[in-house]
Amino acid sequence: MRIALFSTCIVDAMYPRVARATVDILERLGHEVVFPPGQTCCSQMHVNSGYFDDAYSIVKNHVDAFSDWDYDVAVAPSASCVVSLGHQQPMIARHAGDEGTAIAAEDVAGRTFELSKLLIDVLGITDAAEQLGSYFPHKVTFHSSCHGMRIMQLGTRQSDLVRTVEGLEFEELPDLDQCCGFGGTFSFKNADTSGAMTADKVKNIESTGAEMCTGGDVSCLMNIGGALSRKGSDVTTLHFAEILASTKDNPLEVSGPVALTTTTGGK
Repeated sequence: MRIALFSTCIVDAMYPRVARATVDILERLGHEVVFPPGQTCCSQMHVNSGYFDDAYSIVKNHVDAFSDWDYDVAVAPSASCVVSLGHQQPMIARHAGDEGTAIAAEDVAGRTFELSKLLIDVLGITDAAEQLGSYFPHKVTFHSSCHGMRIMQLGTRQSDLVRTVEGLEFEELPDLDQCCGFGGTFSFKNADTSGAMTADKVKNIESTGAEMCTGGDVSCLMNIGGALSRKGSDVTTLHFAEILASTKDNPLEVSGPVALTTTTGGK
């Protein structure tokens, strides 16, 4: 397949290794990955804050960037951004009176998958060790982000893939369905409430005895990782794509509470 990568702005700006891991996984399976260069933000934080007029130009840019490229499906290592494409972008275009962009947005959203959903539902990947060669000999727990769990209804797709990685010891996270407190601008507008929610999440993560916490949205992992760092915890955070991309020949090495990562022996 020809797969377009929607890297998302936070991955592109702060966690480019997650985009690289996503590409490595898909290329390992024999697919061609392309990168529409005009992409920037999906407009989620603007819409969530009520800035519909400001969001319109961002929505149109995303729709135009992906409509101009030839690909079978698109993928993003973020459920929240993929949710924004279908849940918000057509609404914003119609709010601006642009029905053509709204229809095009629906088409782009309909062909854009969150990574685990693409791997399992489209590509038939159910065993990371056997089908991807994934190897990560660490004790890991998993945080389920709100958009993927509540709106996209991902279920256990992400954690199911993580569980099948060779060498990995999986620890269940207590109160898995509880938010980490990030919520984009919520963490700024309601800092005390957000901080209390994050503290509860960190306490649960540390109670598992895991070396690291993984998940499917770097925004949540950034929030959790920052709290762990401020607490002086030895627990790190990293995206599940990085775990799936790790192999015996090209292992992922993790250091630091915010999952600074390097790979050796490969690209």
